[in-house]
Amino acid sequence: MARSTSIKEALKRWQEEHDGQDPVEAVDLQLQFRWPPVEKMDGTLGTLVNCQKLSLSSNMIEKIAGLNGMKNLRVLALGRNYIKSLSGIEVVGETLEELWISYNLIDKLKGVESLRKLKVLYMANNSVRDWGELAKLQAISSTLEDLVFAGNPLVENLEEAVYVREVTKRLPTLKKLDGVPMLTEDED
Repeated sequence: MARSTSIKEALKRWQEEHDGQDPVEAVDLQLQFRWPPVEKMDGTLGTLVNCQKLSLSSNMIEKIAGLNGMKNLRVLALGRNYIKSLSGIEVVGETLEELWISYNLIDKLKGVESLRKLKVLYMANNSVRDWGELAKLQAISSTLEDLVFAGNPLVENLEEAVYVREVTKRLPTLKKLDGVPMLTEDED
């Protein structure tokens, strides 16, 4: 098998694909579907000080790292990787508004409480089995509006009504669950 693509190589290729534009100046960096895939996030990402949206989806990344210095990051897409935890995400806790991390191997939500501005969390098809983990989202419930959580073992065998009721009990201010607008008491 071909060796992996480093972040530095992915950025060099991105620059070639974008007529020599310097990735350090870029606001939106799409580094998904690299071949060979990116396996490691590293400190090179920290040089991307203007980046507001970073996509590293559909690679083979196992852990979140190297985000120090990304002071303007608002949207981080890491779906379809091999990420097992949110460890490493804390460094963008003051700016991150959207985290797209579906189709990974996450079973614990430790670290989510550091995401003080998070509005959107897409984490369908991970490995969360315990309501206690979902309850950790209460720490950011004042900002969290949109949650996609389907496909986690926790909800697989629940009737939809039970699932919605349990999530609503824990996150009463949520506006959307799994793409469906939440109805408030006065709306039903």
